[in-house]
Amino acid sequence: MLQLQAIRDQKDELISALKKRNIDATPMIEDVLRIDKIRRATQTELDASLAESNRLSKEIGALFKSGKKEEADVLKEKTAMLKEEAKRLGEALNKAAEELQSLLYQIPNVPHNLVPKGKTSEDNEEVFREGKIPELDKSALPHWELAKKFDIIDFELGVKITGAGFPVYKGKGARLQRALISYFLDKNTHAGYTEMQVPHLVNEASGYGTGQLPDKEGQMYHVGADDLYLIPTAEVPVTNLLRDVILDETDFPLRYTAYTPCFRREAGSYGAHVRGLNRLHQFDKVEIVRVEHPDRSYEALDGMVEHVKEILRELELPYRVLRLCGGDLGFTSALTYDFEVFSTAQDRWLEISSVSNFESFQANRLKLRYKDALGKSQLAHTLNGSSLALPRVLAGILENYQQKDHIQIPKALIPYCGFDTIG
Repeated sequence: MLQLQAIRDQKDELISALKKRNIDATPMIEDVLRIDKIRRATQTELDASLAESNRLSKEIGALFKSGKKEEADVLKEKTAMLKEEAKRLGEALNKAAEELQSLLYQIPNVPHNLVPKGKTSEDNEEVFREGKIPELDKSALPHWELAKKFDIIDFELGVKITGAGFPVYKGKGARLQRALISYFLDKNTHAGYTEMQVPHLVNEASGYGTGQLPDKEGQMYHVGADDLYLIPTAEVPVTNLLRDVILDETDFPLRYTAYTPCFRREAGSYGAHVRGLNRLHQFDKVEIVRVEHPDRSYEALDGMVEHVKEILRELELPYRVLRLCGGDLGFTSALTYDFEVFSTAQDRWLEISSVSNFESFQANRLKLRYKDALGKSQLAHTLNGSSLALPRVLAGILENYQQKDHIQIPKALIPYCGFDTIG
């Protein structure tokens, strides 16, 4: 959430910067300033009314002490009227504050200067590429056919139990899935991230805290009876560990990693590009989250990018890194780098990670602050990244490592799997 003071002081600059997202934020910004003006004027009236009421109360007490009951009774009538006025102003103030908060929740984060202009994913900027794309036999299969051939993932059984997008992993497929989770967590903890186990359902406040609500409400599974949401990523519960927390400067950096299943409705996703593991309603992911001093958050972002690169190098998967354009940038992000693995069997790139800096956008929603050297409260910066999302990594391994009669396991995973081939 953008800071209200920044909107007041930098209105034109913010409107100009948000154009990079291909939106005209002028109406939203103007509405915020209009309601803020009403809120502040109402607060001034309320303060004046309460001050006058307090003054009269003291005067009434003095009049009673001096035996001037009739004069005191007249003032009591005035204080009664002031109390009614204060009640009305208080209700108006609450209404204005709620409306202002609702408006602020609808304004996306301001893109960083490095964010390229563009409208769709086609306009994203490739900034790095590494790894050799393997040459596969003409008989090479996509991962959903390999899964059936080697009996390691059953998509139809998942449909029977739940519905499309809920696969069942079997035998060596389940073991490989578990190996990836352990490998990712080990890589992250060795890099200084503290492993956390967090709830898989969150309350509404947590959804608002990290920006999934109200922006992605339609994409989240909602448990209506308890008003809870299934998490779309571990970012939500992990970052909310620090909601309403005031840190010291010496606490930075805070680094967390967590494995969770993730749940996304993916409404409107159809077609061949979402076959198999390409897009699921339930999938496993290992997340990394950082909370940083504002002066060091972009250095931290670069470090997270290098960390994911190292993992993909060890898995020996061909990958590229994209800097997302304004039109493809997430609602809460100031700058995002996407990682994509090349699927040789599908002849296309598959997104397997996003690494983002939210600057103070989430922290403002979360009331996540720190005390600076002068003892003044400042907003921290939050960052997160996939390290990594399993489905498309697994798809890339199955397709790129396939041989005529088996699938080779990447060397880095063999100690975790306990086997070196499938088939």
